[in-house]
Amino acid sequence: MKRFGRGVVKFRIVIFIMALVLAVPALMGMIKTRINYDILSYLPEDIDTMKGQQIMLDEFGKGGFSFVVVEGMDDKQVSELKSKFEKVDTVSEVLWYDSIADISIPKEVLPQDIYDFFNNDDDSATMMAVFFDKATSSDEALDAVVEMRKIAGRQCYINGMTAIVEDIKDLTMKETTAYVGIAVILTSIILAVTMDSLLIPVFFMLSVGLAILYNLGTNIFLGEISFITQALTAVLQLAVTIDYSIFLWHSYKEQKEKFDDRNEAMAEAIAQTISSVVSSSVTTVAGFLALCFMSYKLGLDMGIVMAKGVVIGVICCVTVLPAMILVFDKVLEKTIHKDFIPSMDKAADFIVKHHGAFISLFVALLIPGIYGQMHTDVYYNLTDTLPADLNSVIANAKLEEEFNISSTHIVMCRADMPRKDVVKMMDEMGKVDGVSMTMAFDTLIGSSIPEEVIPESVSGILKEGDWQMMLVGSDYKVASPEVNSQVDKLIGILKNYDEGGMVIGEAAATKDLIRITDRDFAVVNTVSIAAIFVIILIALRSFSLPIILVAVIEFAITVNMAVPCFTHTTIPFIASVVIGTIQLGATVDYAILMTTRYKQERIDGKDKTEAVTIALATSMKSIMVSALGFFASTFGVGVYSSVDMISQLCTLMSRGALISMVTVICALPSMLMLFDKVIINSTIGMRDTARREKAFKVPTFN
Repeated sequence: MKRFGRGVVKFRIVIFIMALVLAVPALMGMIKTRINYDILSYLPEDIDTMKGQQIMLDEFGKGGFSFVVVEGMDDKQVSELKSKFEKVDTVSEVLWYDSIADISIPKEVLPQDIYDFFNNDDDSATMMAVFFDKATSSDEALDAVVEMRKIAGRQCYINGMTAIVEDIKDLTMKETTAYVGIAVILTSIILAVTMDSLLIPVFFMLSVGLAILYNLGTNIFLGEISFITQALTAVLQLAVTIDYSIFLWHSYKEQKEKFDDRNEAMAEAIAQTISSVVSSSVTTVAGFLALCFMSYKLGLDMGIVMAKGVVIGVICCVTVLPAMILVFDKVLEKTIHKDFIPSMDKAADFIVKHHGAFISLFVALLIPGIYGQMHTDVYYNLTDTLPADLNSVIANAKLEEEFNISSTHIVMCRADMPRKDVVKMMDEMGKVDGVSMTMAFDTLIGSSIPEEVIPESVSGILKEGDWQMMLVGSDYKVASPEVNSQVDKLIGILKNYDEGGMVIGEAAATKDLIRITDRDFAVVNTVSIAAIFVIILIALRSFSLPIILVAVIEFAITVNMAVPCFTHTTIPFIASVVIGTIQLGATVDYAILMTTRYKQERIDGKDKTEAVTIALATSMKSIMVSALGFFASTFGVGVYSSVDMISQLCTLMSRGALISMVTVICALPSMLMLFDKVIINSTIGMRDTARREKAFKVPTFN
């Protein structure tokens, strides 16, 4: 490591220049990496809802679809609008009543099913269905929605997942740069106050900023990443890797007092930083990699990108940052100031002396914490949390008000199903609670018209190859218990007529999402706890310490996840899955830092009270700086973001950092005091401590 450190020092100018040069291809890679804004597209490909969507695309040439509500237009204007929509790239078909009958025929003489489907009760609005020949969240489909909105004007409202995804894209693209700016400013303020140099935060930000850019740029090899990953990567990478920069700076300052040559001091600091930072980063990487075990592939997306970001952050910390510090060392020396944070000795004495009271307090908090975590409400429908003035949100509200449709199911069944069975099945589905409308090819053309005389341009809209497609409108909102029950009933009816049939659409996919992420929550937590347990077991060579440390952080996670219950806040589904493993991986280092010092002090002959007090006093400042940096990086984004999923994730992470900080500072010393004998007898290298204490123990006589 010392040889590596000397190499970095020797080639510091080359490293600094190369770091800047590499930023150019990294920036190009970041720009060219596709961003996926559809959270449902990460569902496993082998479930019916995803297979059905692929069949729609392969057989019908239809990926996404949208309902367009048109107000204040006569039939001729609507027909002209329909023709314009049909000319938009990626629009495969537009279904309106003139697809079935000439608009010269009065609406009143149309079959009731057709009339009710396309018109609301008072004839003030009409509706058309627009199908795209690309996947729901494809770039081409999103561009088509933009073009349709330009054509439609203010009298038309375009709903559907494609429209929602387009609005989320616009929203996050506008805000993502602000996320980074807010995180950088707030973290820099914390560092300026807690560090001994006013200028060093600038170089920390440059080093971490380059690492973030390299991480985002290398995502091009993944093909695409989710918008959530894109929005959170910079914030999270800054939050979890800024500690490495702080450690290097402190180590460099310490070595400068031992070495007259600053280059030799930096080489030694790099060597020490590598051994400490690598061991520290392993737990964080393990926490992120645990997300890769999710069936819901958004976890894989986030896990790979964030784990990669931590590794790149470590590399930049021991190469780019030392090069910068040495190049600008004289300037940094001029900005050195007195440490603002006072000694923690008195606080440490107080906490250790009252360790029994702190244990009692945390035990008392555990019961409401578990209750709150189990009863925190979770939402799966992203639309309900978007700003109310978004075009797609307004369109959803219009569709619900004018046509009593809150969600739409697509029924896929075999094309050769007898017409009478189709009509009968649609009748049964129409009687299911909450179903507001049903539409199939056979119900639209009526039973009296032979299918052979229907033009292929009409029949091809809903029938193609071996499959036919039907639409079912629902009064119930996506992700509600009512719509989930409704989907089950519709599937039950469908299976009676076609065992291979499928019910797909946003509501059905979200129902699968609920089922899959419930399983993922248990899997991810188990994997992350097991992985970090093993890492601590190896690092501290103890069987009891991993149990204590993981228990302390899991308590902090429980309290963090319980807060929304008592504040009556509904959190996004992904938070319940990923926050636990992120908080565990990122903040268990606080506990490891203190425990490592406690272990060393006990081995050196200190009694348990003195060892715990020294460990707490010496580590408290580092824990506070680290936690406050994590808090600053995420808190501002949580307040600012208009996308509730991003806002809630950042709020939970920022609060989790503070709760972990308080828990480690107040609860961990109490645990070390309480289980000192168990720790000594179950930790390699500490049994000599137990024998030594027993040998020098003064006997008592009754």
